[in-house]
Amino acid sequence: MSVSADYDLIVIGGGAAGFFGGINAAELNPKLRILILEKSTKLLAKVKVSGGGRCNVTHHCFEPTPLSKHYPRGQKELKKIFYQFHAAHTVSWFEQRGVILKTEADGRMFPQSNNSQSIIDCFLREAERYAIEIKTSCEVTQVVKIANHFEVSLNNKIIKAHTVLITTGGYNKRENYEWLAKLNHTIINPIPSLFTFNDSMRTFTSLMGVAVADAEVKIAGTRFSQRGPVLITHWGLSGPAVIKLSAWAAVELHQLHYTFTALVNWTGQPELTIRETLMQLKNQHSKKNITGNALFELPKRLWEFLTHTAGIAPEKIWAEASHKEINKLIELLFACAFTIKGKTTFKEEFVTCGGVDCSAINLDTMESKLIPGLYFAGEVLNVDGETGGFNFQAAWSTAWVAAKAIAQVA
Repeated sequence: MSVSADYDLIVIGGGAAGFFGGINAAELNPKLRILILEKSTKLLAKVKVSGGGRCNVTHHCFEPTPLSKHYPRGQKELKKIFYQFHAAHTVSWFEQRGVILKTEADGRMFPQSNNSQSIIDCFLREAERYAIEIKTSCEVTQVVKIANHFEVSLNNKIIKAHTVLITTGGYNKRENYEWLAKLNHTIINPIPSLFTFNDSMRTFTSLMGVAVADAEVKIAGTRFSQRGPVLITHWGLSGPAVIKLSAWAAVELHQLHYTFTALVNWTGQPELTIRETLMQLKNQHSKKNITGNALFELPKRLWEFLTHTAGIAPEKIWAEASHKEINKLIELLFACAFTIKGKTTFKEEFVTCGGVDCSAINLDTMESKLIPGLYFAGEVLNVDGETGGFNFQAAWSTAWVAAKAIAQVA
């Protein structure tokens, strides 16, 4: 079936932001003729795999200002946008369409079905309800504003529309943004965010699978640190604290070519507190075996490894521990050094920082300040969040604001 040459709105990108923008524009103005173009053969691919196939829809953080603090890039811009549409609005939006969300202990929110297909089915159902056309395998190569309309070029045809919403997501290569750069929008070079750290020395490989619930991870020589659960893997370090740290330090770690030292405080406590605890044991519980009695609620395997690395014999009691051994153990507990070289993408959470510079976007409408009628939403913008549903929330919010504006003018 040939694509009609006349639309009120063409949405470029059949992902989370694209569907949310198109559906809301149609709901607010049912007269709109809307087309969603997706370059691949799959719609909502990231929604499908997010959260291990459960779809981490948003995060239980229902105030604009605290919510905005979870975004290393775009914090200021999103704070303003969240006053129009934030996580509570997302929960309500899906609930009104029969998809109930639940909150897990760490604040992440998923559909009660524990299946991302619930979100996909909801979008497809709403798109059909509003007669939104959807075309896959349609890669856009150029967008040009001519007089009062846009010409959207595909490989073999040109489609005209009054307005265009760009929701192509984040690209991992600068050259993929060239067709957007031709619209005179500044592109911040894309680099990875949300990744784990590869331990080049593989010193801790024997501890694969060991997790510490409340540790602190620092990037040596920088101001960057994060606290939370840390997991030792066969390739290095992972867990929420590491993933969050990778987002906040993304630019600096890219500049370091992902070669740096990560310092882990396994206890989460100040160095002085650690020292006082160990000295108290030496003085008051001198006959206690060191290696056999793990401290700071650390996993037994980790404690045994750290005491061994500190040079403490398995049979040694606190009274026999030298100051050199205790100092080494304190160092390993407070600033355990991992020599990092390289990174690994965190599960399916491929996220980039970089993209279209927000300074040329009207944050009240998500419309380009340079080209009237051209709108942006989602990760195509230089906006990215921590793991935990924050990137989807940015997509929902920016798309909703764009949809509201488009519905009024298209």
